[in-house]
Amino acid sequence: MQTRKLGRNGPAVPALGLGCMGLTGIYGEPNEAESIATIHRAIDLGVNLIVTSDAYAAGANEELVGRAIKGKRSAVLLATKFGNVGLSGFKLPEGLSAGHPGYVPQACDASLKRLGVEVIDIYGLHRVDPKVPIEDTVGAMKKLVDQGKVRYLALSEAGAQTIRRAHKVHPLVALETEYSLWSRDVEKDILPACRELGIGYMAYSPLGRGRTAAGIIRDSIPTTSSTTSSCCNRSNRSLERTRPRPRRSRSHGSSLKARTSCPFRARNGAATSNRMLWQPRSP
Repeated sequence: MQTRKLGRNGPAVPALGLGCMGLTGIYGEPNEAESIATIHRAIDLGVNLIVTSDAYAAGANEELVGRAIKGKRSAVLLATKFGNVGLSGFKLPEGLSAGHPGYVPQACDASLKRLGVEVIDIYGLHRVDPKVPIEDTVGAMKKLVDQGKVRYLALSEAGAQTIRRAHKVHPLVALETEYSLWSRDVEKDILPACRELGIGYMAYSPLGRGRTAAGIIRDSIPTTSSTTSSCCNRSNRSLERTRPRPRRSRSHGSSLKARTSCPFRARNGAATSNRMLWQPRSP
């Protein structure tokens, strides 16, 4: 597996990463045995950047990842996130919001416990809290680095100016935001900001949540939850304009394919169904 440095200040990471959100049922029925086997196979193949969040299945995804990496921690680069209470459904302590400096260490300690680890390699803010200045949130995250609970910091779904402000408080190694052939908003301001600051780009859903992969049919898209429906509506509109591609052979690939779509190559990066590691070049 090819590796690259994640941003100017980050660790060496594989060109492919494994995003684990789908392993706990957001896009269909979960299968724990298959999911753990998928994570193990990814690690065996060198796809050892494992990405989760406390918001996925209200912490159950982190617990699943923790069980999967038990006994394999030294072989894994572990990334998780906090602050997306709209998805997680967590009830926060009174007086605190998702990005409040008082909540940040609580969220981190809870993730460490669910994952069964002593340190998180990459800790990200899943959604920027509009009630709290980003400097305050990242300042609290910086303390986690100082305490040895976290090695690197990241943001998700942040605008260019927010990224710049956060980066001044503590260097960010990555921004995690959607990027695919049909979701390219980041090209205007956000990718240039990442290049300028030397921040790696982790693109989630680089295959358009599977809609640009082979063998996808519209009638198979689940719409059983508001979360799924909101993303599927946009996917369906895109799919109307997408010419079907030939189905790939089921014999292609390995057990890793059970939870990921076939990878594609992109300039400056490489992709799986959930994560693309983008190494920004200097302008």
